[in-house]
Amino acid sequence: MPCHNGQVIAEGRLVLAGAPIGQAGDVSPRLREVLGSADIVAAEDTRRLRRLAHDLGVEIAGRVVSYYDQNEAGRAQELLESLKEGRTVVVITDAGMPGVSDPGYRLTSLAVEAGITVTALPGPSAVTTALAVSGLPSDRFCFEGFPPRKPGDRARRLSGLAAEERTMVFFEAPHRLAASLEAMAEAFGAGRPAAVCRELTKTYEEVRRGGLGELAEWAAGGVKGEITVVVAGHVAEAGELDLDALVAEVDRRVAEGEQRKLAVAEVAKQAGIPKRELYDLVHRRSPTT
Repeated sequence: MPCHNGQVIAEGRLVLAGAPIGQAGDVSPRLREVLGSADIVAAEDTRRLRRLAHDLGVEIAGRVVSYYDQNEAGRAQELLESLKEGRTVVVITDAGMPGVSDPGYRLTSLAVEAGITVTALPGPSAVTTALAVSGLPSDRFCFEGFPPRKPGDRARRLSGLAAEERTMVFFEAPHRLAASLEAMAEAFGAGRPAAVCRELTKTYEEVRRGGLGELAEWAAGGVKGEITVVVAGHVAEAGELDLDALVAEVDRRVAEGEQRKLAVAEVAKQAGIPKRELYDLVHRRSPTT
């Protein structure tokens, strides 16, 4: 048995199980095996889990418990105790990997801290699937999750990403897609290449590619389904002073607690431009606080 802080603990095991994002046939044989043998299966939606198990022809022998956003904090402690007692606990969400914009992080963190084995059953991912089919550069990318719901918070978040050179991947709810695309067009430029990936791997899968402005106009007509948005990173032209990057650096410093006036002065000095010029630029481009 493993030791942690000098104490012997039981051989519990936490398994993070990737669930299909659309097609039940995409699951691995290992997922079938672990669902049928685990002591406890913690599911974001127990009804969807049982439907998946039925589709896979798997009988879940262990105890099934709910594990979703609203009960995650308390349930994580309960599951941790089961892990300490030596049980195998499987966490599975509605689609994709637990912990990636879905419940799972809290329990994983507690298990790691307690010295308990944590492993994963890799599975379909909307992030990498959308990136692959977007047609945008995939050698370097970052996952930004869901943009903030409030317009001001969303504008601030996107403004800080204006100079991001990596391809960016976002999740978004269909009823907020048009507003988010409009905010991205404002922050990144209407012509910035992007792709909206809808209902990936499902019957009505659709990938709409184009500039952010064009996509925002399309989305204004109403869009349904699970949405993943992929946006190209910023590309500075040769010899161009990357003003977006300077503004983003000021925003980053301010977000970390530095006074805006001091942040502008330091960034302007490093860039070799008048601080008044940069201050005016920040004032125009950065959302007011």
